Amino acid sequence: ELFVRLHLAGFFWGDCSLSNTLFRRDAGALAAYLVDAETAELHPHLSDGLRTHDLNVATENIAGEMFDLRAAGLLDQSIDPIDTAAELAPRYQQLWSELTRDEVVARDESYRINARVKRLNDLGFDVSQIEIHTEEGGRRLRFDTHVVDPGHHARRVFALTGLRVQENQARTLLSDLARFRGTWAAGVGHDIPEDLAARRWLDEKFYGTLQLVPAELRAKLPDAELFHEISEHRWLLSESHGHDVGRATAVQSYVDTVLRLLPDTRVDLSSGPPTQEFAP
Repeated sequence: ELFVRLHLAGFFWGDCSLSNTLFRRDAGALAAYLVDAETAELHPHLSDGLRTHDLNVATENIAGEMFDLRAAGLLDQSIDPIDTAAELAPRYQQLWSELTRDEVVARDESYRINARVKRLNDLGFDVSQIEIHTEEGGRRLRFDTHVVDPGHHARRVFALTGLRVQENQARTLLSDLARFRGTWAAGVGHDIPEDLAARRWLDEKFYGTLQLVPAELRAKLPDAELFHEISEHRWLLSESHGHDVGRATAVQSYVDTVLRLLPDTRVDLSSGPPTQEFAP
């Protein structure tokens, strides 16, 4: 994961090894950081040759260091240095491919865009922009990904739309906005400024979707949570049908099968907070 992040930024390490990497525990997982960049080079874009060379150097260094750990009695006997080091390249290629490969999606398979975004999110990357190019047979996708600080999504949504939402809700909204902007840009043949796309998305997509929900049921959930739930429902419904079912169908299905069954979570504060009696 660290290698992919560096290579996406055009960063050639040149001497990756365990001793040049800092590993820290992060909520039960391990996070890796580069700590020695003496041999590094920064390029606008890394060629396949440079990436492969970086991987080969890393594989050799890691294998050698693991043999040193074994010799010092610090490596469990069940761990094979060669096999472990050899796992680096194929795992790197899988993640690199998921992040960078083009994908052609048929016009009635828009749900596959959401599926790709979800896979990228699960791998720890966020989608900042989606390029969509129309061609024979469908639309070709290309994703611009990045890593963000905690709380970034909620702050970004507020800056673009004025909506105050939770972090996971914000991630859904930003992914949907990126898809909306990419589709718009593909239709007109040029890029669309993000703030302009956000204003149109807010009116047409966000509130346009919520307005399809019956007024007496809409208050059951906060707007952002309701939009997220509908988006998830549409994706699952489309995937099961093998084609994009459309917004109206997804909303109606969600209302009938999910929303009507939810309890009313509204709180009436008009009479003030409830009083409590405590025994002395």
